[in-house]
Amino acid sequence: MEEAVLTKAEAETPTAAPPLASVIDVPNNAADEKAVVLAPEPKAIVEKTPDAVVKGASKGSLDRDIALAEVEKEKRTSIIKAWEESEKTKAENKAQKKFSAVAAWENTKTSSAEAKLRKLEEKLEKKKADYGEKTKNKAAMIHKQAEEKRAMVEATRREEILKAEETAAKYRATGYTPKKFLGCF
Repeated sequence: MEEAVLTKAEAETPTAAPPLASVIDVPNNAADEKAVVLAPEPKAIVEKTPDAVVKGASKGSLDRDIALAEVEKEKRTSIIKAWEESEKTKAENKAQKKFSAVAAWENTKTSSAEAKLRKLEEKLEKKKADYGEKTKNKAAMIHKQAEEKRAMVEATRREEILKAEETAAKYRATGYTPKKFLGCF
């Protein structure tokens, strides 16, 4: 087998990651994992470790082991990345649910407070109407009493005028002069 020598720029180019579906649906036991692992591409970048240079006798199996280790590492990082994204999504969904709950609570409390305010306003309007009606009734009663008092004063005045006229007629008929006349004499 001929080993390809790569320049530093070629070694740093990223390799194609295995499809996410094959990574996520990987079973847990080691025998099944080996069956699912994809074979490296022919031009896959393989970094040689110092141990690989020392053990030059089994280059083929060592390259294969290194490639398998790298695939395992990529698989592990993609699983971790998927888990991280899943946890972030869960956190976002949980926060959104709590925001919705807070908004619903706020709306409930606000509408309850507004309903209470409307109820108090209606109660105050009713009290205002009752007090207005009571005040109008009181004013009408006072007006009625005033009319009665005026009528009594008018009746008393007429009685006194009539009495004065009768007394004057009596004095005229008898020719007698009243004893109290103009209070100062």
